[in-house]
Amino acid sequence: MPGPQRIADVLSELMARRGYARLQSAAAYDEAWCKAAGDLARKHTRVGSLKRGTLEVVVSNSVLIQELMFQKIALVKTLNQLLPGQGIKDVRFRLGAIS
Repeated sequence: MPGPQRIADVLSELMARRGYARLQSAAAYDEAWCKAAGDLARKHTRVGSLKRGTLEVVVSNSVLIQELMFQKIALVKTLNQLLPGQGIKDVRFRLGAIS
């Protein structure tokens, strides 16, 4: 039978098993995206996941994708200011349904 464990280790393991850290990250990405891209983005986009420094964003229409592409450099810069330490290097837009 193992000995006593530190509470920090137990909580860390519990959060990893239940996926709480992932949910917190998703909420942080969503909040930062809405601040960086503004109200229009809030209504017509949905943040996906961050993989290898690329944040995926689902967009409801192709016209908005083109508009966001023009702002991509500024968006990445703002996201990195809002999410320090996440290492966002790019934003990838894809067409999809927003629920």
